[in-house]
Amino acid sequence: MLIGNVGKDPEVRYVENGVCTARVSLATKTSGYTLPNGTQVPDRTEWHNLLFWRKIAEVVERYVHKGDKLYVEGELKTRNYTDNQGIVRYITEIWVNNMEMLTPKSHSTAPQPNAKEEPTKTDVPLLRLLIAISCKFRFTPFF
Repeated sequence: MLIGNVGKDPEVRYVENGVCTARVSLATKTSGYTLPNGTQVPDRTEWHNLLFWRKIAEVVERYVHKGDKLYVEGELKTRNYTDNQGIVRYITEIWVNNMEMLTPKSHSTAPQPNAKEEPTKTDVPLLRLLIAISCKFRFTPFF
């Protein structure tokens, strides 16, 4: 479980059979403190690589933007690849299976809907239901 702020707009791709994927960088902060001897320990920011699949990725594509605050749950996955110099690199990602958007609608950097797309009172509960349903299904990526 993580709560943090989105570092940049999601990177969205559609892979085999039109399956949507989205990558997001999430920043979390640990507050600084003072040790008993007076030494100041500064705030620390950690960056996390989030990966979303299918319906939840489509929700991310539409509603998540740089600066938004998210609550996410998921599984840690580590993979490796060989870079151009032949060096094996490792990357740890969080494959998200549950998400809550914590940024109030009025503070979001998302573009405001125009008159044709005026949201209804059922949009937010419907969106939460969509996220909950899509997260109940386990998936296997196609790469």
